Amino acid sequence: MKKSLFFIPLLILVGCNNFVLVEDPKAVAIHSSYFINETKEKPIVYWRIQLKDEWNDTVHTITMNDYGYLFADQRDEKSLRQLAIDLAIQIDTPMQNPRLNENGELLPGKERVVLLEQELVDQLLEIEVGTTDLVLPINVTEPSVTEDDLLGIENKKIAEYKTYFNPSVTGRAQNVLLSAKAISGVIIGPGDSFSFNQTVGERTRERGYQEAKEIVDKEFIMGIGGGICQTSSTLFNAVDQAGLEMIERFTHSREIGYVPEGRDATVSWGGPDFRFKNSNSFPVLIRSHVDLNRGEIQISVHTQ
Repeated sequence: MKKSLFFIPLLILVGCNNFVLVEDPKAVAIHSSYFINETKEKPIVYWRIQLKDEWNDTVHTITMNDYGYLFADQRDEKSLRQLAIDLAIQIDTPMQNPRLNENGELLPGKERVVLLEQELVDQLLEIEVGTTDLVLPINVTEPSVTEDDLLGIENKKIAEYKTYFNPSVTGRAQNVLLSAKAISGVIIGPGDSFSFNQTVGERTRERGYQEAKEIVDKEFIMGIGGGICQTSSTLFNAVDQAGLEMIERFTHSREIGYVPEGRDATVSWGGPDFRFKNSNSFPVLIRSHVDLNRGEIQISVHTQ
């Protein structure tokens, strides 16, 4: 006796709020496959955008599906903000005024380049679906002083400070020398600020810095770049004598010997920084000189 086949009606979802009665098993299979493959596993389309950095002539390609866009015109603002932060880390460049090298030659400055993070987030939240290109909103600021502004800037010395170190401790002496060279010739325009960490950069073996004693939690330990606090502390006393405005300064957890108590400026990469501002209406020049034979570091401040 033949067995009869019975089809059980099934309800399946075919839209946002619409249901249809399907009695054909083939149709059920087709619709089920669509529901699983298209609705559960992957978005309908991948939406890619090329973010163009016209200042640096580079392109950053992103997929909006990674930032909340799936089936509808929706975006995850939190993830877009993180995208803007990550791009800013790659793009943002501090302004550098022209500076004088060791031979007194004027080296050109560099513009300050900043990604406008909030503006980028707003644009990505409002951008039309399917857009493939977007020019990144970048703000560029020219150096605050020109080469003409710096004529004769070494003519007048307005402050000077000197400290001493043991030249036989070669690692420490080398670190003082390298950090002093990094700040020598820097010109700070009217209203501009100076950051020791930004100017000197990270202290690594690859950049020539060596192991030497440094103070951590009141204890002397060996660390790459130990001794550069003598450079920052000598600089602090020179610019303070010149009447420049202090923005950020930290002191060591114990006495250090090469400057009077409380007259030091401790620094570390990713930690304490020494920053000051030129509140004058004229630019100032920082000059340094290190004598490895006598164990001296001298820092002076100049203007026209």
